[in-house]
Amino acid sequence: MSEHRQSGVHTSEAVTDGVRVNVTARYSPTRSQPLRNLWLFLYTIEISNESADTVQLISRHWVITDAENRVEEVRGLGVVGQQPTLAPGESFEYTSSCPLQTPFGTMGGTYQMVTADGKRFDVEIATFTLSEPYTIH
Repeated sequence: MSEHRQSGVHTSEAVTDGVRVNVTARYSPTRSQPLRNLWLFLYTIEISNESADTVQLISRHWVITDAENRVEEVRGLGVVGQQPTLAPGESFEYTSSCPLQTPFGTMGGTYQMVTADGKRFDVEIATFTLSEPYTIH
């Protein structure tokens, strides 16, 4: 599990039971309205099946914390309206967004997965930073 930062882009990576989750997050200035306390962040996630089993993503559980330590938990079926099935060696990538009421926060959680033979397990989504890049005026 790790987090890295480069020029306003934040990333994290975790591997659970052979399923790798890579996250890249960035601030979206064109979709944010700081004067209305709305900062929008885009995140792209790549889920790679490095195990010997076929796995399906069933649901997600996010824990989102803003700069004032307000915590929101989001649970739901699938991701972006899909419940992808990944054979060994396959990957699935999607982009979604997260609104915050502050210019900084964190996000992390788990995907609930099931193998072809019915074994259920949670895959970690390592916590990553949501942050408006600092600007000098």
